Amino acid sequence: MSTISLNAQCLCKKVSVHATEAKPHVDSCHCSMCRKWSGGPLLALDCGSNVSFEGKEHIKTFDSSEWAERGFCSGCGTHLFYRLKQANQYIMPAGLFDSLDNLDSAEFTTQIFIDEKPRYYDFANQTKMMTGEEVFAAYSQE
Repeated sequence: MSTISLNAQCLCKKVSVHATEAKPHVDSCHCSMCRKWSGGPLLALDCGSNVSFEGKEHIKTFDSSEWAERGFCSGCGTHLFYRLKQANQYIMPAGLFDSLDNLDSAEFTTQIFIDEKPRYYDFANQTKMMTGEEVFAAYSQE
């Protein structure tokens, strides 16, 4: 699968992000933690492990589970990443990135934790849909 290079900054510009191996598709997570964290479903890209940051001293993290942490800017609160600890895999909000030209061809492909999605919204896109149980079965950290 091809990858794209993306750049981003938080709102206050204290943190810059450079992801060199982002997958060119957007996925959505409907789990209760992502909805609480983002204020709605999390629309994100898998940026792999080759992600670098400038202004690291402004990044705060929160261990949201045994296997993942969430990072944000301590200055402005911008959500920067959801990182799977064991794989060092960064899942990053799609709206974070400046490089809209690189994302114009991105496709919305998968929705996860569809069993936790509230009834008050639906996406019109035809995507793969996975329940929480299916996600853990497919991506379990053995």
